[in-house]
Amino acid sequence: MDHDHSYKLLFTHPEMVADLLRGFVREDWIKELDFSTLEKINGSYVSDGLRERHDDVIWRIRWGKTQSDKTDWLYVYLLLEFQSSIDWFMAVRIMTYVGLLYQDLIRSKAVKTNEPLPSVLPIVLYNGDPRWQAPTDIADLITPVPGGLERYRPHLHYLLLDEGSYHEHELAELRNLAAALFRLENSRSPEDVQQVLRALIVWLQSPQQSNLRRAFTIWLKRVFLPGRMPAVAFDEIQDLQEVTNMLSERVKDWTKNWKQQGIEEGRREGLQEGKMDLLLRLLEWRFGAVNEAISARVKQADSPTLELWSKRILTAQTIEEVFAD
Repeated sequence: MDHDHSYKLLFTHPEMVADLLRGFVREDWIKELDFSTLEKINGSYVSDGLRERHDDVIWRIRWGKTQSDKTDWLYVYLLLEFQSSIDWFMAVRIMTYVGLLYQDLIRSKAVKTNEPLPSVLPIVLYNGDPRWQAPTDIADLITPVPGGLERYRPHLHYLLLDEGSYHEHELAELRNLAAALFRLENSRSPEDVQQVLRALIVWLQSPQQSNLRRAFTIWLKRVFLPGRMPAVAFDEIQDLQEVTNMLSERVKDWTKNWKQQGIEEGRREGLQEGKMDLLLRLLEWRFGAVNEAISARVKQADSPTLELWSKRILTAQTIEEVFAD
């Protein structure tokens, strides 16, 4: 999809990845990273089922020091998630992808026998409308077990960056390219967008940043602006400054479309909430009290899925049958 490709293009630039880590991984060890060593690596891994993944972006960066005074690599696995509903089993996918990454490093002899595997930071970058509620650790998806069996329960945590969960005031305080992207995605008025564009033009004015500047322009004209102004053609736009000039000229049309879009989105959100509430009431009426896990799945589902589950209530003998795949 165009949206996925445009986002992936942005995060093939080291400046975007560096700002994502600096601005949104708020942990002390970030200070140990050497950002001058950021290096993009091959992101296509083949599983035993010969299924390939081409959509994720993988970087590595040197950090810390070992006892031999040599630096180690940290692999950053960036999974870009663009879908209207939340993947409840994302932690399973992450565990699989990290395993494939390690297999590839072993197969290519990047890691030799008796050497430790490098650290991996899995990041899920999500820009859907519902706030993310799925577990971020594989252990939370697995039934707790008693006694000594607990030690065989796997743990693998991923870092979730839910764009819509950040407030404008905290993003605006950052002189940060990733934050600027989030602000554009979360923007609620033409003025918000113009403010971010003016900042990007200043930040990306050097010749060395021309490719990243172009990547932002491509995303704006192919994905962002057509979603806000579907009746306008943007093919002739080639630069961020041209985007700003065009928007200034068409601000009235833009504002009108923006307001109409807001009304329609509000209408859709209201209908979606109504379907969720109705399904939860029907489940409780048919099967008794609904636990938190089921409630979370209902709140994350898209409209067609809610309709399917509502129909299944009529014939299902157990609540598990309603949610069977």
